[in-house]
Amino acid sequence: MTDTLATEGPTEQWHSNERMRHIPRVHWMAEKLDGDLRTRIERACAAIESVTPDDPRRLAAEEIVRSLCKAIELLADVAKHTRGQLHPPNELSRHIGWSIQHAVASLRSADDDAIGRRFPFHTGERSKGEPLYGAFLSVVDATRRLVDAARFIDPNIDAALLEGLVRLETPMRTEPMA
Repeated sequence: MTDTLATEGPTEQWHSNERMRHIPRVHWMAEKLDGDLRTRIERACAAIESVTPDDPRRLAAEEIVRSLCKAIELLADVAKHTRGQLHPPNELSRHIGWSIQHAVASLRSADDDAIGRRFPFHTGERSKGEPLYGAFLSVVDATRRLVDAARFIDPNIDAALLEGLVRLETPMRTEPMA
């Protein structure tokens, strides 16, 4: 009996596969998490911490913060190569900042070329890009849920989130035009 792989031609090579277009680059995910998402999370957490600790709205929002921490830690675990014993702080307000910093560092240390290409089909291995992007999207969704909970506490949070979005190069004059 002959081997069918030997007669069908060369097998697929990993380095010749093109980048997966549906997976963004790792450095973009790191910048998005470190910039836009961090700002949204910090402002939402500030709104949540402004109410008293026994307020039921705060208790519900803290559960969302805990789920966000888990999503960010999952993102860091998928992005990094080594698995070490890390001990985040117990206090929730410090834990979220630590988790974001750890995930950003893990994303920045990941090899963009290795994650962005799919593995050859005959190896049977899954690409690392899909689980990483899925973990990133779960962080985005948990951030959206956190902002919704903060909006229930502070209805003006949208104005704070949009602050600084547009910057005028030449501001309007203070004196009347006519």
